[in-house]
Amino acid sequence: MELRPLTEGDFDEWRSVRRANREWLTPWEPAQHDAQPDVVEDRVAFASRCSARDRERQMDAGYGFGVFAEGRLIGEMNLSGVQRGPFQSGHVGYWIDHRFAGREFTPEALVVVLDYAFETLGLHRVQINIIPRNQASRRVVEKLGIRSEGIALRYLEINGSWEDHVRYAITAEEWQIRGPELVAGWMSGGPVS
Repeated sequence: MELRPLTEGDFDEWRSVRRANREWLTPWEPAQHDAQPDVVEDRVAFASRCSARDRERQMDAGYGFGVFAEGRLIGEMNLSGVQRGPFQSGHVGYWIDHRFAGREFTPEALVVVLDYAFETLGLHRVQINIIPRNQASRRVVEKLGIRSEGIALRYLEINGSWEDHVRYAITAEEWQIRGPELVAGWMSGGPVS
């Protein structure tokens, strides 16, 4: 598996994967607003999205990665909302191609991103927020033993509705204890780029 930032050159493959997963992903993502170009269908909008992610990386505000396995794009894993100062935290969000779900790629990619967040970026806390009924995404964090902190009511607008989210989190202190075991058990490749 490889995690790397997406580029404009990934558009055709990304569009194909997103089209194939439209029904699989729609219940879990923010609704597309009519005033905004569709990044799935508009190459310029996708290129702008890639440029925005590059700026986030340069400003140490976010780190977006395409997840590649078996020679193809299979999803995305994003560390966003990075805050420095006394907070030193970020939020992880992810999606996986339904054809690759349940094959352990997502937990492995999450461990890679957690390792990057704590060991390279020096964050203190990483949070993953998941809609309670999204059992597939919850299984990912539960496989890794990431701690649940409870429910955030009406946390995020998803597909046109304000949805509750289960808040999962791991701190640097927890990572120091559990990280080596997670890395040894889940990471098959090298570090993210």
